[in-house]
This record gives sequence, C-alpha cells and structure tokens, in this order.
Amino acid sequence: MLHNIEKKIKKIELSYVLLDDIGRDCKEKFLVDKIYQGALLHYLYLISDSCISLAEMMIKYKNLPSPDSYFGSIDMLGEYGIIPADFAYEFAKIASFRNFLAHHYEDIDYIIVCEKSLSKLPEIKLYIEHIQKYLKSA
Repeated sequence: MLHNIEKKIKKIELSYVLLDDIGRDCKEKFLVDKIYQGALLHYLYLISDSCISLAEMMIKYKNLPSPDSYFGSIDMLGEYGIIPADFAYEFAKIASFRNFLAHHYEDIDYIIVCEKSLSKLPEIKLYIEHIQKYLKSA
C-alpha cells in the first residue's frame, strides 16, 4: 500500500509541474486556444481527483473508517492528525472543485480558473509535504 501511496504522490507532483508550466499567461490563452483550455482543465481535474484518491489511500493505509464524501476524505486526515486539521478543512474544498470540473465544465469562468484556481497550486504542494512528513514519522 505504501508503494501505491508513493506512486500517487509522484502523479500529483507531475501534474503540479505541468500545471505550473502551462498556467502561465492563462488569461491570454484560455479563451483563444481550445487545446490549451482542454489541457489546463484536464490537469486541474487530474490533480484534484488525485488529491482525493491520495486521501482515500491514506485512510485505508491507517485503517480508518470510510468517509461519506470526497470532502470528508480529506477532512478526516485532519481529524486523525495526518495533516493539520485547519489545513485539512480548507483544503477539502478541492473536492467541490473536482466535482465542478467533472459535472459543470460548460459553466467554467476562465477568470476563476486562471486567477483563483491556479493561485491555489501551492496548497497542493503543502498537502503532499504534510502527508510525506506524516509517513516519515509513522
């Protein structure tokens, strides 16, 4: 199981690097380049979904009770001290973002994607760091 967790972390890190790279000049590219738009939204979906999957893997690894939602998966990591509780509660909002990308992609506002969503990338890096720190101490 630990090997799969490490693989998932690597997948998130790769998506992070790609998003960091293609996120530059987002406002200029998003409306005029449909391929860019698709790639950006795809990687945002992948990274948000992978963060939720990582939470679920950690829950299984620690043999914790099954959460009732994607939000609950990440929030539970905070409840059990795997990541800081205040960070977990805020970061768990990535579950709503993932669901929005999956089900309401036709309603996407490029300003929100380019300004707000991409500005939250450092939180993903911090999420990974918290989990890696926990795994090293466990």
